Amino acid sequence: MNRLLLWVVGCVSFLPMVAAADPLEDMIRSRNSSTATFNQSVRTTHTQTPDAISKEQAGDLIMNAMGLIGLSYIYGGNNPEQGLDCSAFMQYIFKQSMKINLPRTSAEQTNVGSYVERSQIQPGDMVFFRTAGAGRISHVGMYIGNDRFIHAPRTGKNIEITSLSSKYWGSKYATARRVNGAGKAAASFR
Repeated sequence: MNRLLLWVVGCVSFLPMVAAADPLEDMIRSRNSSTATFNQSVRTTHTQTPDAISKEQAGDLIMNAMGLIGLSYIYGGNNPEQGLDCSAFMQYIFKQSMKINLPRTSAEQTNVGSYVERSQIQPGDMVFFRTAGAGRISHVGMYIGNDRFIHAPRTGKNIEITSLSSKYWGSKYATARRVNGAGKAAASFR
């Protein structure tokens, strides 16, 4: 696992990025070894743009997510040894990085954290999509910066990084949520 993480970190420097203005690159460079020890979930609803999560928290979330690139999508999968679906992928990385327990489905996850305008999305925010019709949320991923998000797409595919504004994902975009666990009380989801 450590070799995979080192390989992923090495590869990140070769991804096309905007020099000095890329928040993902800044987070990776400024990331230190401490991790959040907060053991609560966050369930709030706000109409204002919420406070950003720290660069360290976003970096930890993104590094944990990137460590799973290439892992198979399995419908209903809920552990990395066998495969994950999109919502279990979010559950896993939030639990590993921030000790936050998210609900099981993408539809339930839209009730966690704070609403974020599309123009205000920052690395570490969850992005949600309506892939099964206009009425319901059916997919989730994590925004990583530069108009990209990481997600477990569908059966037959692996966890990957995709453009948020691609024709398909841009047309299916529904909303974004920011889960900022520091200092907030919340109910725990199982």
